[in-house]
Amino acid sequence: MRLLFIISTNDGETIYNAMRLANIAVEKGDEVSVFMLGKGVLFEQAGTEEFDVMGEINKFQGDFFV
Repeated sequence: MRLLFIISTNDGETIYNAMRLANIAVEKGDEVSVFMLGKGVLFEQAGTEEFDVMGEINKFQGDFFV
């Protein structure tokens, strides 16, 4: 299956959960692309100790566009 995630928020919890879902889809064999738009481009600043945004992004093996 081909999946596209468009993330347009800088809310750490939302980005974290979207990337967790994207990573699970990649693990299941899906072809996944993630686009960071608008405030989503601030993803590097969005993480917290509870929501490790960069950890999930660094695990991601699909196409990633900013």
